[in-house]
Amino acid sequence: MTSGGETISVDFQIGEERAGEVRLVVTLPTFRRPDHLVKTLKTLVSQAPGLPFAILVMENDDEAREGARAARAFLAEHGRDALVIIAHNRGNCHAYNAGFTAALATYPALQAIAVIDDDEIAAPAWLESLVLVQERTGADMVGGPQLPVLDDPSREKWKAHPVFMPHYGTTGPVPILYSSGNVLITRRVLDAMPRPFLDVAFNFIGGGDSDFYRRARERGFTFAWAAEAWVAETVPARRTEPSWIRARSLRNGSISAMLQHKADPSAAGRLKTLGKSVALLAASPLRGLALWRRTGLAAAAPYHFYVALGRLMAEIGRVNEQYRNPEKN
Repeated sequence: MTSGGETISVDFQIGEERAGEVRLVVTLPTFRRPDHLVKTLKTLVSQAPGLPFAILVMENDDEAREGARAARAFLAEHGRDALVIIAHNRGNCHAYNAGFTAALATYPALQAIAVIDDDEIAAPAWLESLVLVQERTGADMVGGPQLPVLDDPSREKWKAHPVFMPHYGTTGPVPILYSSGNVLITRRVLDAMPRPFLDVAFNFIGGGDSDFYRRARERGFTFAWAAEAWVAETVPARRTEPSWIRARSLRNGSISAMLQHKADPSAAGRLKTLGKSVALLAASPLRGLALWRRTGLAAAAPYHFYVALGRLMAEIGRVNEQYRNPEKN
């Protein structure tokens, strides 16, 4: 099946005869993490959101397909309504697009989708909390915190670093969301947004979710935060090494500048983006000291400097060239 620019094949399905009753679908992209995928699925089958739901796993390794096999075995044993697809086009954005497309095609009464990643486990009331906050606020999209669980307990201090901290702290309306790793998206958003939903130019550099939210906000859609709807994200030890933290900070800055360029690619827009990058670089020492005082983590102080530097790298360097020519990724 090819739809919306995505090549998709169905690997496994349970509950096909009940597909018309499903109102909510949990989409779960996976790539070469079969063991953790099963851990994630264990926390999904016990969810009770108050409306019929199905689980949709998007296998993005169309060669080995270890995730698809693991999902098939687990879901068959538990008998929950589920769909496992192969998203043949490699990349994060392709996987999400394939899942959203398959959910709409398979479940005609769909009201919303929720997203969780294969390196996360869901809180017992995760799905219910997302649904309740959406109903209470009327928001079109609801996000929740991704709480880090570090493989190396001796590095717990890194939880205070901005690359691991949730964007918001309290439940209620928020201006925008940033991550797709824990979110509920209503059907009206999916029906209104052009396809492909996520811009595949961001496939291997990140930022496709932020770009999607920005475009949705321009169309008038609204956002909320559900602090109770947490997921626990497994963080390998290598992601608390200074080199990884630095690279992630630089990437955050690069993506920020790229999103601004996409929003306003004119010469005036590029000058505005460059001016903001220079201003952020100038302000980074003071902002870094304030961050150090607030978190108590000296290693967090360079964060704003690296973000500003990453923005400038995107202005003149290879990252922005890759964005304009995604086939080079």
